[in-house]
Amino acid sequence: MSVLDIIGMLGGMSMFLFGMSVMGDSLKKVAGSRLEGILQKLSGNTVKAVLLGAGVTAAIQSSSAASVMVVGFVNSGMMALKQALGVILGAILGTSVTGWILCLNSLGGSGASIARYFSTSTLTGVVALIGIALWMFSKSRVKKNVGGILLGFAVLMFGMSTMSGAVSSLKDDPAFIEALTRFSNPVLGILAGLLLTAVLQSASATVGILQALASTGMITFDVALPVIMGIGIGACVPVLLTAMGSSVNGKRTAFGYLFANLSGTVIVGGIFYILNAFIRFSFMSMVMSMVSVALVNTLYRLATVILLTPMLGLMDRLLCRIFPDDPSTMAEQADMERLSDSLLEYPSAAVVQATQVMKTVCEKACGSVENAVAARRTGDPQAIERVRELEALLDRYEDRLGSYMGRILGTDLGGILAERVNEYLHVLNRLETMSDVAGDVSDVVESMKDAKASFSPDADLELRKLEDAVLEIVRLTGKAFSEDDTQCSMRIEPLRDAIALMCSSMKDNHIERVARGRCTYQTGMYFNDLTGEYDRIAELCDKTIAEALERKQGTLGVHELRKSLRSPDDSEYTLLLEEYSKAYSVEPITE
Repeated sequence: MSVLDIIGMLGGMSMFLFGMSVMGDSLKKVAGSRLEGILQKLSGNTVKAVLLGAGVTAAIQSSSAASVMVVGFVNSGMMALKQALGVILGAILGTSVTGWILCLNSLGGSGASIARYFSTSTLTGVVALIGIALWMFSKSRVKKNVGGILLGFAVLMFGMSTMSGAVSSLKDDPAFIEALTRFSNPVLGILAGLLLTAVLQSASATVGILQALASTGMITFDVALPVIMGIGIGACVPVLLTAMGSSVNGKRTAFGYLFANLSGTVIVGGIFYILNAFIRFSFMSMVMSMVSVALVNTLYRLATVILLTPMLGLMDRLLCRIFPDDPSTMAEQADMERLSDSLLEYPSAAVVQATQVMKTVCEKACGSVENAVAARRTGDPQAIERVRELEALLDRYEDRLGSYMGRILGTDLGGILAERVNEYLHVLNRLETMSDVAGDVSDVVESMKDAKASFSPDADLELRKLEDAVLEIVRLTGKAFSEDDTQCSMRIEPLRDAIALMCSSMKDNHIERVARGRCTYQTGMYFNDLTGEYDRIAELCDKTIAEALERKQGTLGVHELRKSLRSPDDSEYTLLLEEYSKAYSVEPITE
């Protein structure tokens, strides 16, 4: 094989991979978020889950992408592990569709035969022409994406043709023939398929390369089968990467994909080679074509799915043993179990359970702010990671608890309880937003760390005083909500106003420091970002408790209630504002 042939093969492979990527991305854009919605809603039983996984994978041309999507659903609590395993089995089967699409490359003809009108070059040219017309001249986004699908398909087919042409000379290469003979050893063949797929991160691409080699007439069945088995294992690499940073259930799902492919290799491969040892299948030396490679790939994957589908419950239990729940996961599961649909027949009991979970949400949101402040003060990466974990956790709580309270409102609920649930829905949104703001604080901390920026001692001292005030209002908010403490509630309003005054003074001071050269313009931006985020947290705390006060004190609106609380005639408010303003005051720079 000459250098030009190698360059041609690599160029064809590059076009093949690029075409597959463009086609898959365009398919996902055409489907939009519907694929995710379908995956989430229609995976209720095992058969549906398997068929759904196969259909979605065939649509987006990537079992890895479908499995990564499923890992995300499980990670967010929207899909159970057993459902996800069913979808993953379907994805293993669905990825074999690409091999059949590539078989179009073997179509052809010569002379006046009508077959020449269905040759690869003709088909590719027509598809490319239609695709570029839609891409360039259509104003509709959907039609443009359809054009992207067709262009991706055309590039994929052209790349396949280029690869096939580049490797055609290998049929006369003794070294290549000797190497292929070694791959007839199942272990070496599996390793070859595994490594190539791990590098390319695409099972479909590796099958395409195998089909291109089969076009030389030098690939036999005993070589193709172990390589195909290895391809399935190698496709797990990108999915396993998603397990990093995932929840326990996310890790279980990602490794479930590996477990399914390994089990298929061991069980299907083991049965086949044991039978071959006794029967000596005559087709082991059969020369493979592109079509037969696609057929073997599909049959192998189908056998894997058929054998493993009845074992999904066992796989579920085994993965749960390998990745046991940590205490935080168990606590989350206990909270989610409180939100039982059976309680909806007794709305008052359902509200009681929702209240308990709301207290957990409040505790986690406050903890998120506390960790963000700790990260700002110390730069501790573990505190930053904890903020990220709590942010993801509260996203899951908001989704599940918000949906549950929405269903409670759909029951025959009394007026007072309905008001309470409506209040909780507003509070839930604000607490989740509070965790998002804590995440924004962590982003600023990381940006400063990357830029190796730091505050002057005066600026750091002011920030620490502001953080003390923010921690105080967060603590009061947690206690006021969780314990329904009216005294704590009444202290939040004046403290929030004191924090607002403090932030304004701090910004003025920092402008002065920058002007005098004590701080840089860059640190000034970080300083303003942090004071803005802390002020936002205080505002969220204020709004969180304001509605509870409104409910307790009558029918005043929130705006009117705040106005009445801030009135100079309210001596309690005035005294508290003076107390907090003195405790958290920032002196202006005068020299």
